[in-house]
Amino acid sequence: MSQPAEGWLERLQTNGYRLTGSRRAVVKIIAGSSKILTPLDVFEQARASHPGIGLVTVYRTLDKLEQLGLIQRVHQPSGCQAFAAALNGHQHLLICQRCGKVRYFSGDHLDGLVGNVEEESGFRVHEHWLQLFGLCNDCRN
Repeated sequence: MSQPAEGWLERLQTNGYRLTGSRRAVVKIIAGSSKILTPLDVFEQARASHPGIGLVTVYRTLDKLEQLGLIQRVHQPSGCQAFAAALNGHQHLLICQRCGKVRYFSGDHLDGLVGNVEEESGFRVHEHWLQLFGLCNDCRN
């Protein structure tokens, strides 16, 4: 099992969650993926090693992982939700619309943009998500 997956399982256990075989399978799949995955993607991959896994278990595990800040929800233009590992806390995502590959980038240089939005709108921004969609180098070639 990957190092991130082991750490995630420890965090789940520390926060009172049981480490069932199905939950371990979900964690292993999402922690080891370099692509965004929908709950159905995770479910289909997990069934290979755990045929009795339920889709509800996948959704609940993804929800717990998101609550712990271990994965990020991706709101795709198609409307379908997906998830990506949040390997270094809050990061912004570059997502390939063809293959689903994810690249992360920090957004510290967005302070000027956020400041302008606050000034123009009167809002005080407490948090933000930035997800950019396009085509990765492999899919463009």
